[in-house]
Amino acid sequence: MIRNIVFDIGNVLTDFRWKGFLVDKGFGEEMIRRIAKASVESPLWREFDRGAWTEEALMEEFIKMDPEIERELHLAYDDIRGMVTPRAYAIPWVKELKAKGYKVYYLSNFSDKAYRECSEALDFLPYMDGGVLSYREHLIKPDPAIYHLLLQRYGLRAEECVFLDDMKENVEAARAEGFAGIVFESKEQAQALLARMGVE
Repeated sequence: MIRNIVFDIGNVLTDFRWKGFLVDKGFGEEMIRRIAKASVESPLWREFDRGAWTEEALMEEFIKMDPEIERELHLAYDDIRGMVTPRAYAIPWVKELKAKGYKVYYLSNFSDKAYRECSEALDFLPYMDGGVLSYREHLIKPDPAIYHLLLQRYGLRAEECVFLDDMKENVEAARAEGFAGIVFESKEQAQALLARMGVE
């Protein structure tokens, strides 16, 4: 029986709108492609979420990937407010699940910088029963250790948890540890799949 709902944050309870964010900064399509290749689409970004790099060190590595766009990389990432934005359904959905007796947790790859500069998008956190943010633990999905940490910290049983994430590899990793899993596409799609699991 499912007793615990575990949510990813980016593109599940919030929008991780890095491309729109760069458009908002005034960059054209070709520059967005170059910035993304040197940053958010590179393996370095995952290490940012792991909390393994300082902002300064990470920026130096981004610049090494494409030295010609140093100014643009700074303009893009010195201030990332607006990169992660709220989804209106987040708090009502969490409250609804809790009112039905479920415990609700988060398990997300998230950087310290995003946590600080996009905090208004995380207004649902106080309504949840707890969770794990990667930068605080120096672990990132799909490492099995991050799923184990959530279970251990809150005394949960994997077979009583369902994990929702927009990344298939993260859901598959959770399933390998005994969780039920949903590859998130939309709230409506996820609710329909949860209902099949008996989560009304």
